[in-house]
Amino acid sequence: MRLLIVALILIFIMLQYRLWFGDGSLSEVVQLSRELELQKQKLRELEERNRKLEAQVLDLQNGFDAYEEKARHDLGMIKEGETFFQIVTPQKTDKNKP
Repeated sequence: MRLLIVALILIFIMLQYRLWFGDGSLSEVVQLSRELELQKQKLRELEERNRKLEAQVLDLQNGFDAYEEKARHDLGMIKEGETFFQIVTPQKTDKNKP
């Protein structure tokens, strides 16, 4: 009977070791869960970026309004007959310096 109890205790200790420190242990599961959440977040960000790029491609394929908007925004271009106004804010000057 004593041998059976010792054997059961040893088996219990081995199982506990695997639970806490072996392959598939609780700490490994928690770490993998964190990594999974990070990867899901990156995936969501990349999917959103892809949606924006796809919409931009469709706009460029379907009309000239997108070309005009892109030229105005990126290149600062204006239409013929339009007047360009550039507002310059004065720089702050230090009154202590001559």
